[in-house]
Amino acid sequence: MELSSGFYGRSNPHMLSTSGGKAMGKLIEATHEPAGVEINMKPVLDIVEDIFERATPAAPGAIKQVDASEPDERALHYSSLEQMMDVLSATINRISCEITYRLSIGEDAHSTTLAVAQIVKGYSWDAKIVLALAAFAMTYGEFLLVVQLYATNPLAKDVALLKQLPEILTRTDLLKPKFDTLANLINAMVVVAKCTVEFKGLPSKYIRPEDPELSSANADIPSAVYWTIRSTVICSSQIMGLINMGHEFLSSTTDAWELSSLTHNINSIYNDLVEKLNRCRQRINERKDIEAFETLVRLFDAIHIDNMKILKALIYAKDDQPPLWDGTTKQRVSIELLRRKSVLLLISDLEIPEKELIILEQIYNESRMQPTRIESQYEVIWIPIVDRSTTFDDTMRKQFESLQTMMPWYSVGHPSMIQPAVMRYIKEVWGFNKKPLLVVLDPQGRVVNPNAMPMMFIWGSMAFPFTKLREEALWKEETWRIELLADSIDPSIINWANMNWIRKFTTTAKAVAKTANIELEMLYVGKSNPRERVRRNMTNIELENLSHTLSDISLIWFFWVRLESMWHSRAQHGVTVRNDLIMQEILTMLGFDGSDQGWAVISRGANEMARAKAETFLKSLEEYTAWEAAAAEKGFIPALNDHFRSLGTEHHCNRLTLPGISVAEIGSIKDTVVCVDCGKPMEALLMFRCCTD
Repeated sequence: MELSSGFYGRSNPHMLSTSGGKAMGKLIEATHEPAGVEINMKPVLDIVEDIFERATPAAPGAIKQVDASEPDERALHYSSLEQMMDVLSATINRISCEITYRLSIGEDAHSTTLAVAQIVKGYSWDAKIVLALAAFAMTYGEFLLVVQLYATNPLAKDVALLKQLPEILTRTDLLKPKFDTLANLINAMVVVAKCTVEFKGLPSKYIRPEDPELSSANADIPSAVYWTIRSTVICSSQIMGLINMGHEFLSSTTDAWELSSLTHNINSIYNDLVEKLNRCRQRINERKDIEAFETLVRLFDAIHIDNMKILKALIYAKDDQPPLWDGTTKQRVSIELLRRKSVLLLISDLEIPEKELIILEQIYNESRMQPTRIESQYEVIWIPIVDRSTTFDDTMRKQFESLQTMMPWYSVGHPSMIQPAVMRYIKEVWGFNKKPLLVVLDPQGRVVNPNAMPMMFIWGSMAFPFTKLREEALWKEETWRIELLADSIDPSIINWANMNWIRKFTTTAKAVAKTANIELEMLYVGKSNPRERVRRNMTNIELENLSHTLSDISLIWFFWVRLESMWHSRAQHGVTVRNDLIMQEILTMLGFDGSDQGWAVISRGANEMARAKAETFLKSLEEYTAWEAAAAEKGFIPALNDHFRSLGTEHHCNRLTLPGISVAEIGSIKDTVVCVDCGKPMEALLMFRCCTD
């Protein structure tokens, strides 16, 4: 039978344009009369996709091998599909017959497409596409089944003879390019169908038709339906052309142009739809995160019998694996091990300073040495905060695992177990901003301290249960004494002191001590940012036997971070320099660290202490004969303090650096920080500083 040119005629270029595509979408919209019956088309689409995958021929007569030992995952859908197909099979067969008939009488693809649209007018948009694809899948699958089996199966060979296929099947040089071109278009149609099915399945709880992301996509889907149905018509015409025209059809280049044009058009539609689908997913995830955040807020406000709900809300368990990594046993463990225990959440990014980990590890390990003590009744979990917009690549994975290996306590199995809503809660409610936090949960999961890091650095495990009340009680017991200043650093610490000044100071101090007949021990603690200069000083001091030095340079850092922790802790309880001696002394010490000069503190017993800048302290020691009599009468430290005051000058310049203070917080603290020498408010300035010597 001779087929007219309209059977596989070229598309009108205007129809392939954006405006033409929109116009075709309007024609499909005009036929849309939904019956209100909702059908899940994904199982049908799965079967359709399976047909296309299995039907693709490697070469005519070659049977595509399937491993029978592997379970067919799609078979799981078959039982439910059988009932669904009772409803849909008639429509699918009608579409197939309609296309075959209209193409056989030479009707053009556009008219045939609209005829199919009339058949599926009562179905949803995703169903229209899937049903049209299913109809073509039957035609394509039946034809390719014969192609695959005709050389080995007598029944397939007989059918091939009736369809006059053997002659065509000998021309593998022409047949394979034809099917490769068809496969490209089929793949494009399948991904568009998947896209529309996914749009249909978007949860109405989180996205509504009037939302711009979804309304924009809904406006484009009719056009996608038109071009997908039209593509199934053109593909069907290719199969019919092979059967009816043989070599003449195989050698045709006109149809190859149309298939490529349609593939390009369908791919453009897909790219546009998938971009809008991603925007919909983003909007859905944003709303889910908001809902999860609000749920988290309510959860923390509620009363619980234990801490399990809170911990499970914070740490998202997945893959049916225990969510925690035990740093001691190096195994995954259940979160149930922490039920009704005090839990400290160590919150940080992957840049947590190693020296902080070292100090925390020392404190933690010390608490484990006597596990029955009340002060040891707590556990620690590391909560890593990793930006979800950054790809968790192999470098980050190694960084995470390296940190995890250093920790003897618990940590989450993977950073992805900390969901966006939890990260938002940690940042907005607990105030995490790069600097590590130690959030304390009591056995019922209540937050009893949003950051116990200062308490841990000041008192270690003795601060258990790390509540604000415990912190207040500990401060009530404290006075400004050498034990407070130096506890956990070195119990013999008495004195602090650039190398020339150190030599001069230590020599003079030893001479004065000998004259005054007092025992004097000195310890060098350097600067809060101990780098190469401090290391060199420590080496020279040891070689010259000038004074004691700390055994580990990290202890120098810890000395200063304890002082910073004391300031943070006291400030949280409303204490200021104006009304508190301990705060005055803490800020004085921090001011010494911010100075470019040397300084020293000297103590006798627990409570007698004197401190001054390098110039004042050294001058006072050099002038010992001027206050020697006073030292004999009042005592060495009181007399030294009196002499310090007598050397005071009207002009002075103090500099104080308060770490961990944001720009927004400067305004709230500037009125509480006064000069320790004159009592006047200090001017707050913003400083940017690199980690230099």
